[in-house]
Amino acid sequence: MTLTPGDHAPDFSLPDGEGNTVALSDFRGQWVVLYFYPRDNTPGCTKEACGFRDAYSSFQSKNVVVLGISTDDAKSHTKFATKFNLPFLLLSDEDGKVATAYESYGLKKFMGKEYIGITRNTFVIDPDGKIAKIYLKVKPENHAAKLLTELATLAV
Repeated sequence: MTLTPGDHAPDFSLPDGEGNTVALSDFRGQWVVLYFYPRDNTPGCTKEACGFRDAYSSFQSKNVVVLGISTDDAKSHTKFATKFNLPFLLLSDEDGKVATAYESYGLKKFMGKEYIGITRNTFVIDPDGKIAKIYLKVKPENHAAKLLTELATLAV
């Protein structure tokens, strides 16, 4: 099954950096930018997270929640968020089940080696919990700014 715009976004409950359980359904009635990223403190992931940080007030002014998900544990997320002053939630999907539900986890290749990991994908979820837009294999540079521009076309 391939997720497409108009589908109900798979619900989930995951721990944040403080160990609190966060569910997608907690944000019903709001737009959600759900972005999957491979690892805390790596160059691309840091650029992407800092892009969301720098644009965060613009997302907030549009009543858009930003959630980042990786397979890193809560301790790693806390260090990453503190180091880069990230104001949004980072959620731990240590077993990759949520990333799998969002077709963002699987076989990858890097420098000739194959491994299992998260693909850098982003999902925009509307206030009714349906997927409004999907961005696959995004480039971390300027991703947040591009999203803000496109959110305007989605009547946010």
